[in-house]
Amino acid sequence: MLRRCRRMTMMAAIAAMLSAVPLPAAAKRVALLIGNNDYRALPRLHKAVNDARTMGDTLKQLGFAVMVAENQTRQAFSQSLLAFDAALDPGDTAFFFYAGHGFEIGGQNFLLPTDVPAVTAGQEELVRDAAMQADRIIERLQNRGVRSSILVFDACRNNPFARSGVRALGGDGGLAPMTALPEGVFSVFSAGPRQTALDRLSDSDTDPNSVFTRVFAKQLLQPGDTLVQVAQRTRRIVSELAEAAGHRQVPVYFDQMVDDVVLSGAARADSAAGEPPPAKLAALPVQRPPAAAAVNAPIASFSRHNGGWAVSFSLAEPALAISWRIGNGEFRETGQLDALDSRTRKRMPNPSMQLPPDAGAATIEVRYVDANGDMQGPFPIKFEPEAALIRDQRKILDMTATSWLAFGGANSSLLYYTHLMSYRCAIREARIGIDSAVPDRVLKLPPCDLRDPVRIPADAQPYLKIAPTTQQVSIELSYRDGSVSEIKTFRK
Repeated sequence: MLRRCRRMTMMAAIAAMLSAVPLPAAAKRVALLIGNNDYRALPRLHKAVNDARTMGDTLKQLGFAVMVAENQTRQAFSQSLLAFDAALDPGDTAFFFYAGHGFEIGGQNFLLPTDVPAVTAGQEELVRDAAMQADRIIERLQNRGVRSSILVFDACRNNPFARSGVRALGGDGGLAPMTALPEGVFSVFSAGPRQTALDRLSDSDTDPNSVFTRVFAKQLLQPGDTLVQVAQRTRRIVSELAEAAGHRQVPVYFDQMVDDVVLSGAARADSAAGEPPPAKLAALPVQRPPAAAAVNAPIASFSRHNGGWAVSFSLAEPALAISWRIGNGEFRETGQLDALDSRTRKRMPNPSMQLPPDAGAATIEVRYVDANGDMQGPFPIKFEPEAALIRDQRKILDMTATSWLAFGGANSSLLYYTHLMSYRCAIREARIGIDSAVPDRVLKLPPCDLRDPVRIPADAQPYLKIAPTTQQVSIELSYRDGSVSEIKTFRK
């Protein structure tokens, strides 16, 4: 039952809500918040509606036009999403929040309306047909041309289809990670893959909101914090609260934002390399080049090696020369390669440059001479050493997953994890399961040394003693960017 929006036509409600909040004409902030408590065939929830209302109150303080929809059937859910679509224009910021039952099927996440049937094993297609696919919501926002899409899912509860005496759909609860996000999307999950989220910390916990939402809503109001900072602080607080209650719940986030997004106030100088961002924009870039030039803005990738940082630039068009600077100094040429560019029939410019190992956070300005001899730029590129190191090592770990673990031999009692130690700066926690498909044991990794991140300390032990009869070891990595790897299995 949609308690608020059925009192007037949906479009009239939208117009009223949008007119109640003064927003810049060029870029609005619009939020849809859905809370489902009253399930007809699944276990009833107690705090999802309150969570949606609390998030609505929070986002109103941040200048959002807010739509709160409660206890949505499949049809009502669709109508709410259509209203959300209609309220959004290109360049807007969209915020979607869902609290209720959710379920993962084949790596895809489904949000369950209140009239979803109580299905059993082998009836997955009934859930697909009756539920809302999370990826489809992202696709709709992309089709509206919004600048920033923020999606928050407090739906990582126990398997809602589990019933006594009945074989339920496969799955223990929780949602699947959403790592392949398009540009401009930021998603937050109240718990990690295969984890469940707490509604309360104990029987005496009278807070009207779930553990995640009560923390996340407060963190959103912290002035000057980026979404990444909000998500990281929420993750730390929630995981500590859950651990104290004897439960494992580590919220995760996935960031594909081009800019730092600050919803409360203006970005602090330390989060934007010292440059004041434009006011009252949902997405706050360090510096925005002219719209025409932004199409050709270079992309930079950072890689840490023993001697420092290697920075590689990717350009959208042929170039005759590339130069860069940090601060107000002179631009420095990257030089030329001993190779000809078939497009310009001239020597190719060197697409890379070096930074010292102790280089601090800064904004690198890059410019280039195009094939017509015209100067393009300068374009600002943010360099944050710790974030760049985490991204670089995370990418290496993803590409070398078969090297995470190594057995000493067929009858050996040693399990080596030297590779993980070398790229430990990207890892928040590594868990393994010995002869178990569930990783339940934490591997001890040395602290990250930003000055020499790949070096393994002399006193570190890069192996673990296991029984010679061990046949296989499962492993799961929780990364410092908030994401979690798939569980991988290594066999002797």
